[in-house]
Amino acid sequence: MRERDGIPVVETERLRMRGHRVADFEECAAMWAEPEVVRYTTGKAQTREEVWARLLRYLGHWAVLGFGYWVVEEKATGRFVGELGFVDWKRDMEPSIEGMAEMGWVLAPWSHGKGYATEAALAAIGWGEKHLGGVKVVCMIDPANNASIRVAGKIGFREYARTSYKGLPTILFGR
Repeated sequence: MRERDGIPVVETERLRMRGHRVADFEECAAMWAEPEVVRYTTGKAQTREEVWARLLRYLGHWAVLGFGYWVVEEKATGRFVGELGFVDWKRDMEPSIEGMAEMGWVLAPWSHGKGYATEAALAAIGWGEKHLGGVKVVCMIDPANNASIRVAGKIGFREYARTSYKGLPTILFGR
């Protein structure tokens, strides 16, 4: 593991997870504009302004909390795969997940079905077990997002609550 600007670089056999850079903005914006990507997350394509704010929030997590999201890229090609990591968004919901490390993953449509989400998430969990100081790790998944529910199961998450967030149904998983 190397660090760049204080953000660890985590590698797997096929993937590299590293901190966001300004140069990643266009690929992030393109991914967050894809209907297939936002269907189970925000529900609507994200504007460039929203994606820019998201990118800055990711970097802010690393600076303030010592964890955050990484850019995931293919090692062999350097191609942008998506984003994955841990956050604490201070979500207004019941049951509260505030103070927990909320894990999430969002991948570009071209990379779906290749096992990248599971591979990167397992590496992130390994990093988290060493660096999150025993903080509980949770994730929120739309009940219709079967692919993410499968990934969550493969990396050791188990459902513990069904609730809603911003009026939409969600399942909370913990490990």
